[in-house]
Amino acid sequence: MLKVERVETLGWEAAIRGMRNPKNSWDKTDSTFGCGEDSCPLEGVELGANDLKLATTLADAGQVHGKFLRMIVVTMDITAPLYWWKEYDTYKVGTVANSCSTMHKIDSRDLTLDDFSHEHLDALGEAILLNTIREINRSRNYFKHWEHYKTEFPNVSDPKEFWYQMIQLLPSSYNQKRTVMLNYAVCKNIYEYRHNHKLDEWHVLCDVIAKLPYAKELIIGGTTK
Repeated sequence: MLKVERVETLGWEAAIRGMRNPKNSWDKTDSTFGCGEDSCPLEGVELGANDLKLATTLADAGQVHGKFLRMIVVTMDITAPLYWWKEYDTYKVGTVANSCSTMHKIDSRDLTLDDFSHEHLDALGEAILLNTIREINRSRNYFKHWEHYKTEFPNVSDPKEFWYQMIQLLPSSYNQKRTVMLNYAVCKNIYEYRHNHKLDEWHVLCDVIAKLPYAKELIIGGTTK
């Protein structure tokens, strides 16, 4: 399971201006940035024919020529299982992420099945996951209400032992939300190498990337179809 929310892009004007710096060709810029009195272009930007042609050519020419793509920033909220986040961290260069804290919030409430990605589990797998959730919640109860239960565990001196039970039993299917900052160069790399990946989560993210402004020309164009 992967869910994407609150997608935004920014930095277009600076990126297009910088794209034209090498040949001092700013006079050929024909794009519109921001909202006018009568209309508001897509995401506040409407690339003109001249700028779009140059941007597409540079984007298809490789990372060195297409470095202006690094200046087009993308932010979004992604909720996904920990096993997917481990793969996503491959792209951490040029990205920023602020995540909901497992360390700080894992004991804030009892966990339920909906806190995990389980859409591909068979009946036995789901039963095993439910049993693990029950054990995590049991440990949470002991940790949160230690004063009440400590007489039942004379060999346990620190209730943090039960907190460790929660952390170390937590399956990698646990869904974590992160607010991430990417750029078009990173998105292009993700799309090229992950749009045919066996994990469904990558397909969902690549579908979102494919809907970004001018993604067809600047991200998908020149990648492996």
